Amino acid sequence: MKRHNLYAALLLAAIGYGCAKGPSASNPTTDVAKLSEAAPKYAETITAADLSKHLYIIASDEYEGRNTGEKGQKMAAEYIAREFREDGLVGPVKDNSANPYYQTFNLQKSAWGQGHITVGSQKYTMMQDFFPFGSSPFSTEQNVEAVYVADASQITEGNASGKLVVTKLAMGEVETRMRGFGAAAEKAGAKGVVYVLGAEEYKQMEERFSHRLSQPSITQMNSTRTRPATIFAAPNVGAAILGTTPDKLAQASASAAFTPASGIKILMSRTSEPLETENVLGFIEGTDKKDEVIVVTAHYDHVGVDESLEGDKIFNGANDDGSGTVAVIELAEAFAQAKKDGYGPRRSVLFMLVTAEEKGLLGSEYYANNPIFPLENTVANINIDMIGRMDYTYEKTNDSNYIYVIGADKLSSELHQINEEMNQKYVNLKLDYTYNDENDPNRFYYRSDHYNFAKNGIPIVFYFNGVHDDYHQPGDHADKILYDSAEKVSRLAFHVAWELANRENRIVVDSNKK
Repeated sequence: MKRHNLYAALLLAAIGYGCAKGPSASNPTTDVAKLSEAAPKYAETITAADLSKHLYIIASDEYEGRNTGEKGQKMAAEYIAREFREDGLVGPVKDNSANPYYQTFNLQKSAWGQGHITVGSQKYTMMQDFFPFGSSPFSTEQNVEAVYVADASQITEGNASGKLVVTKLAMGEVETRMRGFGAAAEKAGAKGVVYVLGAEEYKQMEERFSHRLSQPSITQMNSTRTRPATIFAAPNVGAAILGTTPDKLAQASASAAFTPASGIKILMSRTSEPLETENVLGFIEGTDKKDEVIVVTAHYDHVGVDESLEGDKIFNGANDDGSGTVAVIELAEAFAQAKKDGYGPRRSVLFMLVTAEEKGLLGSEYYANNPIFPLENTVANINIDMIGRMDYTYEKTNDSNYIYVIGADKLSSELHQINEEMNQKYVNLKLDYTYNDENDPNRFYYRSDHYNFAKNGIPIVFYFNGVHDDYHQPGDHADKILYDSAEKVSRLAFHVAWELANRENRIVVDSNKK
């Protein structure tokens, strides 16, 4: 009897000793202070060496530029899913028994077919006299009227509905004026916008885009949204449409009046087929607040191979967005290790590498329209897109200790404050808000995957290093990445994600900024 009592006492002591050791996978802590104290330990597992190890693989020539739906993108998806699985993340896609880490879906792959603009008896050839972009409402030849405007503010439903809006465009105005014209034309119900370039500018456009436009484009499958056609025209085409000559058009002021020609006909046909692709998802279930979800994203696709180039033909996309991709892989591993140690997040965390960002944010758009976890339960999105280089501004002083922060205050003042506090406490990067200005002409807030969360009312923070010479060029190689800088930004993203996942209260949505 005494011996049994001794055994019982020893067993109780052993159990008590085990509990005293602290949290474990089977006995995780939900104590905010303990979780906060543990954060630096797991942040330190995110290292420049590990980021480099992953990036030299997915940005290698073997991955062929990771073009959406093609071999290299599939290889990258397999690599990411394998990392998630080996690190202990769960594949949360229940309707994909073949691979629960894949959210698989079809996009629509389209290519330009026959095309021309006829003005009277004169026919102008697509890809020679004019270039189309985007969608086409002219899949069969149609008659259309034209109207000339000097500024987007002049486009109204009354003068543009069902018509071809024509304007002159200098090459330096492409980025700034196109967005305004396109949006105004779509709102007014225009059939298309023709941007008339000067002879030299059109030649530059031809050299820059002719090969690209001969390649297929990618859109959402069976999209019901019909946008106006976007057409870049040589001076002779623009002059013919406007009923004048190229010389008179070149000399005309922006406010000049034109009487467009009658008998304008346009054909811009497209052929389409489905293209299968996949978002890659890894999930860590939370503890006491598991129904609320933090989503951490980067896009793992790039733009593939251009066989028309001499020399280097592969767009490796090491910075865009290989740097963000490997950061998400490292954040996922850090959170997974914390969960194994009993410091798993209170809220669930979804790590998602999205496809087809380069085709128009299509992978994140698909997720937002077909979420694995309800959007109303999604607390915030942390998006990482290009964090491994210096841009033109910071190259001047060789200062890599910065990151552009975009969008953190647009929907939640708390998210902005959390990002500031985590940076000050742990990382000490210069947080540059240049591109957060709603009047910034680059409009980066609308140009990466976070926006598909933001437009659904979900607070976001977007980390971005700015544009450099190798942006969307074959020279975006892994050996040019500043891995120590990428490590610091990745650790900032980790600390923000950790705080969002473990704080007592869900962040408020109290702003509505542009």
